[in-house]
Amino acid sequence: MSAPGSTLRLLLALASVYLIWGSTYLAIRFAIESIPPFTMAGTRFLMAGICLFALSKGTGAPNPTAKQWRSAALIGFLMLVCGNGAVCWAEKTVPSGLASLLIATVPLWAVVLTALLPSGSLPRPRVVIGILFGLLGVGILVNPLQSAQSSAIAPSGAAALLFAAAAWAAGSVFSKRVSLPASPTLSTALQMLTGGSVLVCIGALSGEWSHIHLSAITLKSLLSVAYLMVFGSLIGFTAFVWLLRNTSAVVATSYAYVNPLVAVLLGWAWNHETPSPSTAAAGALVIAAVVLITTGRPAK
Repeated sequence: MSAPGSTLRLLLALASVYLIWGSTYLAIRFAIESIPPFTMAGTRFLMAGICLFALSKGTGAPNPTAKQWRSAALIGFLMLVCGNGAVCWAEKTVPSGLASLLIATVPLWAVVLTALLPSGSLPRPRVVIGILFGLLGVGILVNPLQSAQSSAIAPSGAAALLFAAAAWAAGSVFSKRVSLPASPTLSTALQMLTGGSVLVCIGALSGEWSHIHLSAITLKSLLSVAYLMVFGSLIGFTAFVWLLRNTSAVVATSYAYVNPLVAVLLGWAWNHETPSPSTAAAGALVIAAVVLITTGRPAK
């Protein structure tokens, strides 16, 4: 491949991850307006998982082993059920822009979990400073002393989003320590199939199915689910995998501090979510924290 072609592919992949993953928060918000959150998320991942599984088998990927299925189920439970499922539930009450800011704390949780695991290393000073920045930003976002007219997040929504960020980080860390298929497409398909199945079951057990009325589901929600499945799960993930294989991890994971900006701007433009000055200050602290953490070299 020529250098210009390589650069173009890099820019297109980065644009896909920045814009698509940043827009999924607003798409989730629209999707759950008329579709219950767990059922919506489960359906999205099941459909995307079926497509990815068929694609991987069509390209000759070997059948996964029982151990690989178990590992994929664990990662799918942490990242898709606990992570994305909690985000979908929280966005019933939390604006999409604020949700994206709290989820941007994933790298903070990843650093802490990595340090606590056996053979883990202590973070460098700049990473510790980043963690403190992030905690301060989260504190401002969820400050219960703010007035009712401010954009402070309800404690239940904040707790769900922080839990989601921690679960996603745990899944990301553990994915490097378990046996998964060599094919990234097949590995993701297994995670989506298992995680999506659990989410659908949670929706059924929690009584969501009794509240589903097909005639009440809006076109906006259906289009949002389709967008999440095609762009968020299929195109966005494919672009991210390509980035991981063709550029540095720092560049590939830079989406973590670009997505919130995209989400906040889209929430403001499309859903009348106007951030307050305190939200802007908190967002700046969270983004600064992620930059400090993701751009620092690991300790020796």
